[in-house]
Amino acid sequence: MKVLFIGGTGVISSACTRLASVRGIDLTLLRRGQHAASIPSVVKTIVADIHDASTCAQALSGASFDAVVDFLAFTPADIERDLQLFGNRTRQYVFISSASAYQKPVPSYPITESTPLGNPYWQYARDKIACEQRLMRAYREDNFPVTIIRPSLTFNETWIPLVINSSPKPYTIVDRMLRSEKVIVPGDGSSLWVITHSSDFAKGLVGLLGNPRAIGEAFHITTDEVMSWDQLYQTVAAAAGVEPKLVHIPSDFISACLPDQRGRLLGDKAVSVIFDNSKIKRFVPDYRATTTFAEGIRQSLAWFAADPARRQIDSATNAAWEKLIVAYEGGLNAAAQSFR
Repeated sequence: MKVLFIGGTGVISSACTRLASVRGIDLTLLRRGQHAASIPSVVKTIVADIHDASTCAQALSGASFDAVVDFLAFTPADIERDLQLFGNRTRQYVFISSASAYQKPVPSYPITESTPLGNPYWQYARDKIACEQRLMRAYREDNFPVTIIRPSLTFNETWIPLVINSSPKPYTIVDRMLRSEKVIVPGDGSSLWVITHSSDFAKGLVGLLGNPRAIGEAFHITTDEVMSWDQLYQTVAAAAGVEPKLVHIPSDFISACLPDQRGRLLGDKAVSVIFDNSKIKRFVPDYRATTTFAEGIRQSLAWFAADPARRQIDSATNAAWEKLIVAYEGGLNAAAQSFR
């Protein structure tokens, strides 16, 4: 099977690249950089920027694929470009959407692929929804062979996927735990969440490639392991060998003080999520998520421990967290005093 990945070296896509190569798929990555050391030697690379449609069209001239997976499409404009580039070049186009597209608050549990889409809080999720809608219209009207994948929070060894953390420097939260500093948990810590290891996500995605029954269908691919946010923080701390000092702060308070957190909190991680994975298991019968969160976090901490250069600390984010904690605890104490 001949497959093209647009991207292929990110948090979720790198695991898909490795698994596809192990399974003997004839895989090519379209990416801006040259062949990276982390890419298996049997994987080919086309060097081109997907955002430069004319250059990509030239680079792909005469090529066709059994499946194309775009890990880098985020807006309807990206989809219009891909419809032009791949309309006659593939038997299956796989769009990586997001489970944040599901309606918030969730109308019922567990979440299935038929759960309504809608997110008034997060532009990222609304863009993904718009992409899905455009692709399904292309499927209905033009027979465009789309398959939609909705990952939830997914991580690999390079990431510490706690809800309040620094994206560019994720070791920051572990460093705070090691120094016995307080760490912020949204709400009261009891909201349930699902965090999937990228190696497990890859089993589902690669298993769908080349499957004609998956055309016109949407799937989420997650673990069945459900934990509260308190449990997730405690699991990270236990792997680091410490006891965490958790500070529970309401999500709307966090969002008011740190507006950049509003979408990912109120539009996603402040709400409990429990996914029904029966659909992906029907289409990919051997799909099972086998890497527990505790095991994945141990792998992450080992990766950071292997090289001091990886253990970078986000001082600006640290300062913002300290200011937020002081503001919340000060307000809480003042409110309590007013009732005495």
